[in-house]
Amino acid sequence: MQYSHHFAKNSSIKFIADCHLGKLAKYLRLLGIDTLYFPHIEDDELLRIANDEDRTILTKDRSLSERKKAPVFFLEEKETQAQLKTVIDHYKLKVQPSPFSRCIVCNTPLQIIEKEKVLDRLPEKVKKYFDYFEYCPSCDRIYWRGDHYRHMKAYLDQVLES
Repeated sequence: MQYSHHFAKNSSIKFIADCHLGKLAKYLRLLGIDTLYFPHIEDDELLRIANDEDRTILTKDRSLSERKKAPVFFLEEKETQAQLKTVIDHYKLKVQPSPFSRCIVCNTPLQIIEKEKVLDRLPEKVKKYFDYFEYCPSCDRIYWRGDHYRHMKAYLDQVLES
């Protein structure tokens, strides 16, 4: 736990996940945790971003984890759920103030948007059954609390309770 002194408040922790941890990055974003992820990125660039933006690197790459040029957390687990549990336990992230507050695609904080403004972009059933919408100001993706949301919430609840 060399880097625990960096994180007095766990809500301020920020991660950058290496190229092998895209699913983990998505679930951390679902929890509202600021997590960068690039499918293709050089280790040196990963280290530079981690240092410039005060982020901890999450990696399955042992040699990267041993370079110690930035805060790095090495994950041995193969399963996404086990990785998520390990990160949550290690950084004491069980209680997140703002789950479902970030875009799972690009990590940008979501904004609430009026239904009328996105009506033309919604499937018929969604128009009929949902009134609360959020969107990503960066990639323009629209979110509502449908089946996908319920499945993700159930998955996260299961991880957080175990």
